[in-house]
Amino acid sequence: MLSKVKTLSGYKLEARDGEIGNVKEFYFDDRHWTVRYLVAETGSWLTGRKVLISPYALRGLNKVEKSLSVDLTRKQIEDSPPLESHKPVSQQFEDDYYGYYGWPLYWSGAAAWGTTAIPHRDPKSVARHEREAKSWDRHLRSTAEVTGYDIQALDGEIGHVDDFVVDDASWQIRYLVVATTNWWPGRKVLVSPLWIDRVQWSDSKVFVHLSRETIQNSPEYSEEALLTREYEIGMHQHYGRKGYWMDVLPER
Repeated sequence: MLSKVKTLSGYKLEARDGEIGNVKEFYFDDRHWTVRYLVAETGSWLTGRKVLISPYALRGLNKVEKSLSVDLTRKQIEDSPPLESHKPVSQQFEDDYYGYYGWPLYWSGAAAWGTTAIPHRDPKSVARHEREAKSWDRHLRSTAEVTGYDIQALDGEIGHVDDFVVDDASWQIRYLVVATTNWWPGRKVLVSPLWIDRVQWSDSKVFVHLSRETIQNSPEYSEEALLTREYEIGMHQHYGRKGYWMDVLPER
């Protein structure tokens, strides 16, 4: 299921023994463009620290109730390695965090989740592959921070990042929602991270290997539009790209 980040922001987070807060934002890595943590807004509970929830802990998304089910207790979360609110997510924190929960390391291996394309729930089943896999240096980015980045096409600027569309099976960012308000007022389109040449993080700019005309003529995305497979197929055909769903995913 595909969901927009702005839609998921504010969803309730339900632990095994009660509510722990609401979704505030997301952290994703700049290699696979995959969400690594949901940041919880906990109110007066655990004041002074960020509460991060990995997709490994998520068990379900309820769009009717606007909630996400978290397979952890409040005590587990309270006793997890602390991250101060003003500190970035360091690799040392992640080492401690993953060691505490005993989850497979997403940075061990070439796939989005180490050795699998989706968060695998059983650490033992991937332990051998994880030991054999080569790690990579991860750098996490905030969806709140990247929202507003300029989009640079091959022949000039085209707009800015307005939102993100995530897949709640793999938690990969499938699309950036691009607002082209500077050129075509009110029009929004989708661009896949797979079509990005590079991101100039210091200048808040995303470079895509597409022309402005190609982006302009792509199927329009509206707030009311449903992200159906039919819509995705038409968009990928327009861009002349293979759909991500063509790759066979391993079973959970």
